[in-house]
Order: sequence, then C-alpha cells, then structure tokens
Amino acid sequence: MKKIVLCLALVGLGLLVGTFVPGVSNFIREVAGLALPPPPKAADGHGHGHGHGAGEKEGPEGHVVMTAEQVEAAKIGVAEVGGGTLARKLSVPGTVTTDADRVARVAGKVVGTVAEMRKRLGEQVAKGEVVAVLDSREVAEARSEYFAATTNLELQQTLFEREQALWDKRISAEQQYLRARQTFTEAQLRVELASQKLQALGFSEGEVGDLARRSAPVRTASAGASAPVARTMAGLQKYEIRSPLAGRVIERKVDLGAPIGGESEEKELYVVADLSSVWIELSVPSGDLAVIREGQEVAISAGNGAEPSKGKIVFVSPVLNQETRSARVIASVENKDMTWRPGSYVTANVVVSEEPVEMKVPRGALQAIGGEQVVFVRNEKGFEKREVVLGKGDDASVEIVFGLDPGEKVAATNSFVLKAELGKAEAEHVH
Repeated sequence: MKKIVLCLALVGLGLLVGTFVPGVSNFIREVAGLALPPPPKAADGHGHGHGHGAGEKEGPEGHVVMTAEQVEAAKIGVAEVGGGTLARKLSVPGTVTTDADRVARVAGKVVGTVAEMRKRLGEQVAKGEVVAVLDSREVAEARSEYFAATTNLELQQTLFEREQALWDKRISAEQQYLRARQTFTEAQLRVELASQKLQALGFSEGEVGDLARRSAPVRTASAGASAPVARTMAGLQKYEIRSPLAGRVIERKVDLGAPIGGESEEKELYVVADLSSVWIELSVPSGDLAVIREGQEVAISAGNGAEPSKGKIVFVSPVLNQETRSARVIASVENKDMTWRPGSYVTANVVVSEEPVEMKVPRGALQAIGGEQVVFVRNEKGFEKREVVLGKGDDASVEIVFGLDPGEKVAATNSFVLKAELGKAEAEHVH
C-alpha cells in the first residue's frame, strides 16, 4: 500500500512540473496522459527576436557568400599569392626641365634684317627645314666674292691649258708656262677661301656647290661665241636659316623686319625643343648619395593620382651645392604624350634596393578586423576571412609570413567591401 501511495505522489509531482515548466520532456507528459500545448516557438531559429526572412542564406562564421556576378559588380579584384621582390625606395623632389640634348637655339650667324618668319609659337618643325630668311649685305658680299673667284678660275684654267699645249710643242717659252700655272693655282686657292668663308656663315658644302649652278650663264645678243659669259646673280643677299633638329617652337625672339646679329642686337630667332623626352632634375641630400647611381630606375609622379612614369638616372653630379649640401641628379623620362611640362614640380621614387620574398600580397588586400590583420581568400562560395602574420613590406606589397599558401587567391582591390559585408552579417547575428 505504501508503494502505491509513493508512486501516485511521484506522478502528481511530475504533472505539476510538466504544467508549469515547458522544458519537461514530452515523454513525461504522455505518461501523465495530458495533451498539454507545445511551448511557443521563438521568432527565429536561434531564439532571437529578429529573423533573417524566409529563404535567406547565411554562410559560416568568417565567410562572405558572393556570386561571381556580385564580385564583378563590386569591382573586387583578385590576385594570386606568390613570391616576388620588395623594393626599398627613396623619395625626393624634382623639377621637369628640357633635355639639353634636345634643345636648339636657332640663330643667325650674320648681320642682317629679318625678311621672313615662317614659324609661329607651338608649331612643329622638321630637321633642316627653313624657318626664317634674312637680308644680309655680308652674305651678298661673300657670295659675290665666291662667284668672282669661280669665274676667274674658269678663265685661268683656260689660259693654263693653252700655255701647257704650247709648251708641250715647245712653241712658247717655259717662263710663260710657269707663270700661267702659278696664276691658275692662285685662282684655285681663291675659290677655296671663298668657299670656306661661305661655310663659316652657315652654308653647307652642297649649298656652296649649288651657288654657281644657280646663276644662269647668258650671252648678250651682240656678243659673239667667243665673248665673255655674263651671269645673272639675283637674290645674293637672301640668307636662309634652318632648324638644326626636329621639334616644336617654344620661343620666338624677334619680329619681322628686326635687325639681328649686330652689337646689342638679338642673335637668336627661335628656340626649338623636342619634348618627346624630358629631364627630371632631382635634389638628393648628401646622406643619400651612397645609394644613388647612374642607371637606376625611377618612378615620377605629380601627386594628382595619375599613373607614375618610369625613367632612368643618367647623371649624378660629383659636386655638392654649397648652399643646400645636395647633389644634382638627372633622370631621363619619355614624354610621348606630353604629360610632363618643363617647369612643373614632381616627386621621384628611386629604387635603391630589392629583396626577394616567398609570399607577398598587395597592400590593398589587407584589412584590420578586431586588431588583427586579415585577408579575404577566394573560394567556391565567395570569400573567407583569414588572419595572417606580416613581414617586411614596401609601398605596394607586404610579405606574408604565416596564414596563406602559395597559389591561393585573395581580394586585392576593394577588399573593404568584404569587410563591410562581414561586419554587417556579424551585427545581425548578435541581434
């Protein structure tokens, strides 16, 4: 009898607990034979008040689920983890200047007056192209002297050949033959001297040789066949000035009709420069000269966000500036698109050393989360957060000591989008 009472007491106690405590197992409640209502369900599967909505997928912790289309829309660039080199760079200020080997000052070598100016500021010129014409009495006199010398040479050559024929036949005296030969030799010398004078004024050998052919020989109507030949020599005062190199006119120093070449008068007409290549003059402190040498690569930037231009150091001065205690260093940079204008200020980064590393990632791949450096590794479903241990680095890349394997792919650009998505998912999970 006591055992039956004890069992009934236990059953009653179980019924009481099952009524007021929802967590009691259904087994006890079935034993009691009571169909009590099931406990109420939470608002979401986690027992939180804020749900994710029907059909929404949530990746494992530290993962960001993204399709290939979403990755492309977010403009997330992916780079493969691998070895490479880290470069140590020296940053110094610089100034863009014209290449001294590509600048020409077009000057007149004679005294005269500007008759023609054929080029305007900014126009392109070809090497050897006539850019101006002067009227010069000095040129007219030099040409006249040359024509007189060539005319006299023709006459003396005829007389010498005649005397030589007579001497060969022993018709004339030897003294006459020798005198004719001396006169002919002197005429040759005068032509050579007149030619040298013209070349000193800027005429080429070809132009000097063309002078005689440019003057057409004519005979008067009343003159016989043996009459002396007259020459028409128009435009002897004209002096053409040619550009010594191809480039662009960056300065025009005289106007039409201006006198040049005389005392206290302008000597130059134009300044022509080939700006397809320019110099960058760098001011390097004496303490950094030990790591600077000719042939080093240099990256030139203007600080406006544009892509840097690559150049090379072509000169390192052995002399220091007494005031600044710095040395003059010149780098040569290609300028086909005219990006660099002489006179503008730039910043130059010189690669002074390089060190190989087994693994590196772009700096844009790194994000700081919870005080740790992480990268986002690409996988089939999206990206996975991965903590990494960093080593040495340069301006573009950082060495990875631990946390990644070679060949893995990480988000290299716009990785902050993944950081934001991960933070948003964790915040929703907490609430």
